Amino acid sequence: MRVVTTAEELREIAGARASVLVPTMGALHEGHADLITRGAELARRRGLSGGCVVSVFVNPTQFNEAADFERYPRTLEADVKVCEQAGASVVFAPAVDEVYPKGASGDARRLPGVATMPNLEDRFRPGHFAGVCQVVGRLFELVGPASAIFGEKDWQQLQVVKGLVRLEKLGVTIVASPTIREPDGLAMSSRNRLLAPEDRARAGALNWALRQASMMKEPRRAEQIMAETLSQAGILAEYAVVRDAVSLLEVKVGRPARALIAARLGSVRLIDNAPWSNGS
Repeated sequence: MRVVTTAEELREIAGARASVLVPTMGALHEGHADLITRGAELARRRGLSGGCVVSVFVNPTQFNEAADFERYPRTLEADVKVCEQAGASVVFAPAVDEVYPKGASGDARRLPGVATMPNLEDRFRPGHFAGVCQVVGRLFELVGPASAIFGEKDWQQLQVVKGLVRLEKLGVTIVASPTIREPDGLAMSSRNRLLAPEDRARAGALNWALRQASMMKEPRRAEQIMAETLSQAGILAEYAVVRDAVSLLEVKVGRPARALIAARLGSVRLIDNAPWSNGS
């Protein structure tokens, strides 16, 4: 496995552009390792000579608060070990000016409707998806992968990236990977390590709320039961909704739907989601 920091080094690696990309911001955990393992296997299955390329880049343009960006954990040495053990071929760990040579803001990208219309993450993290689209577009330009893997935990982000690829005709196949969870059901996240012990003890209620919602036959009742379940655990949700799985707008009969939650536990903000199918 090689660790590189520049696009020039990437270009020197034979077959790097016939690869599967796993974009990350580092602080890797078992959920990331699962993505990398899946990426390596997908590359082998499709005969991609570049294998699995893992990018480790804390992207400044997708943070709403400077303090949140500054405190985001940087653990490159440990991340490289995770990548190697999971089967990555290359770790791409660029500096900000390598990704955005024209300045820290980068070039703006057109945003698909799912990035601005659902009133979910787009409401609570204004500008976040503009930053996501900037960095994903640049990573695709720099790495040139055949496919890229994104986890389902950030469901709206997954739909935004799919929409960006369609909108800008980027020619990269987006592969969704299921959420990896802790024993109590909490979705694995780099932010979990920031939870105070009492908040970590309550955090499993997010998954329990989603499971409760899955038994409800009406979207509004499912939303109500999620809010009640979280409230009983002492958690105030920013949103707990059931939406169309692709547009994240109002649920429509006959189309896949998704239950989505965002909540704050102390100073840490967590998100989670699960399929919703009319209690069936």
